[in-house]
Amino acid sequence: MIYVTRLDGSQLVVNADLIEMVEHTADTVITLLDGKRLIVTTHVADVVDQVVAYRQMIARGPLRVVDVPDPIPVPARPKLHVVSGTQEGEAHV
Repeated sequence: MIYVTRLDGSQLVVNADLIEMVEHTADTVITLLDGKRLIVTTHVADVVDQVVAYRQMIARGPLRVVDVPDPIPVPARPKLHVVSGTQEGEAHV
């Protein structure tokens, strides 16, 4: 996903995998694979740089965390005991 700026100044997130073409006219025109056209103020070079960075991030795969501290210890649960031979009036859980 990449961020571009619309003509009214609002931001739009575009799926970089759906971009077919980016062209420079008076503004930047992004044509999607389905033929939809987006007119944005983001410069063509910036759109291309964002798409390249996005694809590099995808190609790298998930980041690995190094030097992770030990996980927070989880307190031990109390053990449950099964009681057999119930007597009248006793409840068992």
